Amino acid sequence: MVTSSANRHFVGAEAAARDIEAVYRMERVRLIAGLAKHVGDLSLAEELAQEALVAALATWPASGTPPNPGGWLMTTAKRRAVDLWRRRRMMARHEASIAHDIETDRPDDYATVDAALDDAIGDERLALIFTACHPLLSRDQRAALTLKIIGGLTTEEIARAFLTQETTVAQRIVRAKKILRDADVAFAVPMGQERDARLASVLEVIYLVFNEGYAASRGEDLIRVQLCEEAMRLGRIVVGLAPQEPEAHGLLALMELQASRFKARVAADGSALTLETQNRGLWDRLLIQRGLAGLAAVGKLGGADGVYALQAALAAVHARAARFADTDWGMSAALYDRLLERSPSPVVALNRAVAHAKARGPEVGLALLAEIEEEPSLLDYLPLHAAKGDFLFRLGRLAEARTAFETAAALSGNDRERAFLLDRAGQCGQDGG
Repeated sequence: MVTSSANRHFVGAEAAARDIEAVYRMERVRLIAGLAKHVGDLSLAEELAQEALVAALATWPASGTPPNPGGWLMTTAKRRAVDLWRRRRMMARHEASIAHDIETDRPDDYATVDAALDDAIGDERLALIFTACHPLLSRDQRAALTLKIIGGLTTEEIARAFLTQETTVAQRIVRAKKILRDADVAFAVPMGQERDARLASVLEVIYLVFNEGYAASRGEDLIRVQLCEEAMRLGRIVVGLAPQEPEAHGLLALMELQASRFKARVAADGSALTLETQNRGLWDRLLIQRGLAGLAAVGKLGGADGVYALQAALAAVHARAARFADTDWGMSAALYDRLLERSPSPVVALNRAVAHAKARGPEVGLALLAEIEEEPSLLDYLPLHAAKGDFLFRLGRLAEARTAFETAAALSGNDRERAFLLDRAGQCGQDGG
């Protein structure tokens, strides 16, 4: 009986701990955002949040979950901050402001605490996102810090997602926090032109994270769904906190439309399936509806010519086609013409060549490739050689096509992608004949 009772107690304690940790996961970003605004240090804000979790694990199983768990965690973390500053005899200015907040609140007045937190909590969460994606940080540092602070991933998970060493990720995060601390970056949403520049940085990082998941550059898997899901979750946060920004809607629409095809992009054996061979019945109609609704929002906000909006419109061309044969390649080519004007780059020019080849024939595609294939940044760019191989294959120039596909395969760091390209090369015949 003693053993049975002990077991029941153990199981109950485990269940309580899981419930508390679930609450913490829901409140974590909000908690860190509020603390970071007060202490001006992400590392310290994380430590204080963790200490509040430890306190909850020690207290709530016996006392029960408070009416407002988020308010309880914030108040506890602030008290830890005051204790810390008193011990260190520093940061007297911060101590006075936070001590006053706590000492004037009744201990159990959770409603008062919650009201204070909600006063500007949206701005605080948005400020945290903008801080994690500050232009002072390198792209790698922004991505790592964003996934750690906002996404809640561990350094091990981030390292696994980006196929790098955990120590490398940890160093990036530590350096990023130090840069922000040393520069005394304010945890606030910037205004005017500075805000526009910072928002572009936020969206760029989210776009980078999604792209790395959508077309994995290394490893065995063609898609890293976890990265894409984190990027979409971050995109939804930004849209919710900056609903009047058309490019935020455009990026989220782009990601949702692209993600709608995940289940159809990979065959049972793990090989890649092109748009032409995908089973469109597997496309996620809910994500497509969300993406199209996002595009509609972009139009209402007057942002249809935004870089992300145009890419979302391109993805929508495919989403609206019930069959590959129904694809409006003329529309796709026209959208790429507009995108190249808005965002001139060799990569956009390459994608434009592909669209025009579909709309007007592979000869047109080859002519457009000839205009850009000497660009230094494209000499070892796999998609260029793969596209060239496809155009040549469609023209019956099989020996040249085989060479292009083999060149592309040699440039791939992805096992599945390499196998797909070598298969295309094999379709050209052993001698290209």
